[in-house]
Amino acid sequence: MSHDTPVAELTKTEARKELKALADEIARHDALYHGEDAPEISDADYDALRQRNAAIEARFPDLKRADSPSEKIGAAPSTQFSAVRHAKPMLSLGNVFSETEAREFRERVIRFLGLSDDEELAITAEPKIDGLSASLRYEEGALVLGATRGDGREGEDVTANLKTINDIPHTLMGAPDVLEVRGEVFLSHADFGAMNAAREEAGEELYKNPRNAAAGSVRQKDAGVTASRPLAFFAYAWGELSEPLADTQSGAVARLKALGFRTNPLMRRCVTLEEMLETYAEIEGRRADLGYDIDGVVYKVDRLDWQERLGFVSRAPRWATAHKFPAEQATTILERIDIQVGRTGALTPVAKLSPVTVGGVVVSNATLHNADEIERLDVREGDMVVVQRAGDVIPQVVRVLTEKRPKGAKPFEFPMTCPVCGSAVAQGGEEDDKDVVRRCTGGLVCSAQAVARLKHFVSRRAMDIEGLGTKQIEAFFTDGLVKEPADIFTLEKRDSADSNLKPLRAREGFGKKSVDNLFAAIEARRTFPLNRLLFGLGVRHVGETTSELLARHYGSMEALRRAVENIIAGDEAARDDLLAIDGVGGTVVEALTEFFAEAHNLEALDRLMAEVSPELLEALPVADSPVAGKTVVFTGKLEKMTRDEAKARAAALGAKVAGSVSSKTDYLVAGADAGSKLKKATELGVATLTEDEWLEMAGN
Repeated sequence: MSHDTPVAELTKTEARKELKALADEIARHDALYHGEDAPEISDADYDALRQRNAAIEARFPDLKRADSPSEKIGAAPSTQFSAVRHAKPMLSLGNVFSETEAREFRERVIRFLGLSDDEELAITAEPKIDGLSASLRYEEGALVLGATRGDGREGEDVTANLKTINDIPHTLMGAPDVLEVRGEVFLSHADFGAMNAAREEAGEELYKNPRNAAAGSVRQKDAGVTASRPLAFFAYAWGELSEPLADTQSGAVARLKALGFRTNPLMRRCVTLEEMLETYAEIEGRRADLGYDIDGVVYKVDRLDWQERLGFVSRAPRWATAHKFPAEQATTILERIDIQVGRTGALTPVAKLSPVTVGGVVVSNATLHNADEIERLDVREGDMVVVQRAGDVIPQVVRVLTEKRPKGAKPFEFPMTCPVCGSAVAQGGEEDDKDVVRRCTGGLVCSAQAVARLKHFVSRRAMDIEGLGTKQIEAFFTDGLVKEPADIFTLEKRDSADSNLKPLRAREGFGKKSVDNLFAAIEARRTFPLNRLLFGLGVRHVGETTSELLARHYGSMEALRRAVENIIAGDEAARDDLLAIDGVGGTVVEALTEFFAEAHNLEALDRLMAEVSPELLEALPVADSPVAGKTVVFTGKLEKMTRDEAKARAAALGAKVAGSVSSKTDYLVAGADAGSKLKKATELGVATLTEDEWLEMAGN
């Protein structure tokens, strides 16, 4: 679908249609990037999709979808290293791309905090290092743990490797008893060049860029290999603390420097928008001479008490954002257009390019998104095109040089039958949404969809089965070894018992050790967090965030299934209970009912559940407050704080914030002009509080 119409000119119908398209498109790219290690879109283009989604939601807040693209963090830790649960999550950042958006970020902070014109808002600005995020835990001055970010909540224990980096001290003098220092591991351009030169001479595969090289170096099984590589580390943040480092961001970073950490000398404290933008321009101007990779400038509210008030959204802090640099472009020939089929049946056109170097990386594929994008660009096989990338991902085609079009180039005809299984292609599922995404209607009959679903199931963000990647899934599916998730867990039994199957150890690329390791990795995943298993099922519109919400609410797959089956049977109470989960809306309910209404899905789920025992999620930290564990709904206009701040503060006190009223609601906090939620609360006998009564009860 084209995203050209200015947001200010969209009608409500157009906005509803585009929000659906964006949710589908972003979810697909999330799965490709995080789940399949096969991205087809540049960082800049991905950011642009999220940016437009946010802009439409801001203009039409009542149209915000239940599956509104949730912000994702990193990737799940592998099983190569032991897992580490971060005491405080390591979250990612939102992005801005222009001076106007930088101004809007600052203005949002002012509005959220309710600052007056004469109150100074200082914001720090520093280079955004393009490396590997790491956390260092010190206890009584000694480095006791070093971990990767992983998925933000859980990372990998790489302590021995991080201890080999010269910039990371092993002991500290005068530090808090508990101090988690966070920052970025990176390689300089010079050191990266020397590393690759040595690898080329040794006949080894070259690293694509310094970021990949740094990540690969930190995740070596042999710390001696890490020690041989010239890694560096910038400290810029912190996690758990036994006592504050300072009362400002700039003061805390200065304290880290005094403790012996390397901090970035280009960090500035800015008290006006003009100073922020001047610092951005200065850092961008010095980008080529820094000697290490950066991809933007990070802005952070300086006062830490204001950071605490601002809090977080699902993926990122409200008090910080990254002002990204423009993407890099190059020109090449589009040789042909291939169609790929994803796990939901979506047909995605991919441009096959004459190889070209863009931003130091040779690329030969680019995304064309969908049929509408091909029509908008009027791109044809043989065209000279401009491609754009930002980061280590497959680029996008941004425009066609029609003046250089070869004679006889014909418009591309999007297939009306699936190129894999021959099933008909449907143009969207709703009457007013037919041109958004074209999908194969073959379902499980389509091998491309079946394989893609299996790849998603074993992906890092889902079941994360080490040694069972894209190539293995494709081979096992082709050979009939694995057709559905349950087959993975019976593979070892069938491998040793079925005389009709070629033993894995006799297959090319498999030795005794690799097969034993694979079976051990599969066995280790028989017990796994329920939310990851639920996400792995690949239910449309049920992403990581929603999977976690559902897992925490229902506690077991059986309870969730029973609830959805009750909804299918017409149980309105069960439906209301599901909708009461803050972050779950009608789209998710519809997706769940569609999934659990299909007999073949239930049969496959039964076979899977016979092989695995999902774990309950760890309980969320419960604050020591009178409202801890209570379910609260806010409605109407609040006077003492914005609705967003009220919800954030309630969650910080251990309350469960819901989006709608149900029989399980403990309190409805009603501001001015409260409407239908207040009426429903009265009907259900839910306790209703004024804003002042709530603040008094919560101890604020």
